[in-house]
Amino acid sequence: MKKIIILGAGMVGRAMAIDLSAKYDVKSVDIDTDALKILSQNYSIETEKLDVTNANLLSKAINDFDLVISAVPGFLGLQTMKNVIKNKKNLVDISFLPEDVLDLDQMAKDHNVTVIMDCGVAPGMPNIIAGYHNELMEIKNFEYMVGGLPIVRKFPFEYKAPFSPCDVIEEYTRPARYVENHKKIVKPAMSDTELIEFDHVGTLEAFNSDGLRSLIETLSNIPNMKEKTLRYPGHIKMIQALKAAGFLDSKAIKVKGQSVVPFDVTSEILFNSWKLGPEDKEFTIMRIILQGTENGIEKEIVYDLFDEYDTETKISSMARTTGYTATAAADMLLENVFTQKGMFPPELVGKNPKCFEFILKYLKERNINYFKTEKEL
Repeated sequence: MKKIIILGAGMVGRAMAIDLSAKYDVKSVDIDTDALKILSQNYSIETEKLDVTNANLLSKAINDFDLVISAVPGFLGLQTMKNVIKNKKNLVDISFLPEDVLDLDQMAKDHNVTVIMDCGVAPGMPNIIAGYHNELMEIKNFEYMVGGLPIVRKFPFEYKAPFSPCDVIEEYTRPARYVENHKKIVKPAMSDTELIEFDHVGTLEAFNSDGLRSLIETLSNIPNMKEKTLRYPGHIKMIQALKAAGFLDSKAIKVKGQSVVPFDVTSEILFNSWKLGPEDKEFTIMRIILQGTENGIEKEIVYDLFDEYDTETKISSMARTTGYTATAAADMLLENVFTQKGMFPPELVGKNPKCFEFILKYLKERNINYFKTEKEL
């Protein structure tokens, strides 16, 4: 039986470990022993406390495994990725690290490994879908919008963080990059807000965020690309107010003689307010829109996802939709469906029809369905 080690036992890491343990020998590691106990006490999953920032300990931990999955917070992602590559282990990564890692491609090839990065719900599935259709049609416009939201709207933020809250705040502070008429444009995060109607949930608010990532470079033939994040109406105005008032500043200020970083204080408060309980019901919603020409016909192709908390398994929707995309990629690698070496953003995997179909089938088997519609323009 092939062996997988998962770095990180948070909400998403735990879902991945449970999913893969049905077929593979799985070990889960984390610095948080409480997170590990949930797995070790309820499932046949080996666990170990591990600080991934210790390169020597990480090297020893992953030595006997066929595949590594990284589900660490974004700020730990880059060094963790480099250390795994140096140890010549194939890697599926969902840390959504802020750095551009495409320049690690040669390093991955030199160490004869495959790295699939950004392999979650978003970034992840929109990339896979864009990569697939980019081989079939001339795409003129590509846009997707995505959000993970609680079913119960609680004042004041009407939001719960289904993954690392520090990565959520990145969405509100990192400038948003998009493409317009082949030109790269940078706008402040949270700009260009608009209200959009969705089945199941009604009106949501969309705003610019930095979710295109590798697509800007790898699919540069597409003249217009944009990504937006979805929240309940009014949420983003509150975050903009916090930002404008200085609550998200990273420069220290003096408070009663003590040096305090506003961002650190605000983060701590928001973490407590946004903490998603183990049985808090939430949903993931996403719309992916491609417009272009296929076989001489102008058309629009839309993929819609709506997924809810699983009351039977008690696994959150965001953990399912993010984690199972990564476990699909892991299964695909171990089944030798994808064998190329190097650094691969999901769009370069999705361009392979077998990989595209493999991942969608894997997700569908877990009741995660991307509903496709198309029409002539």
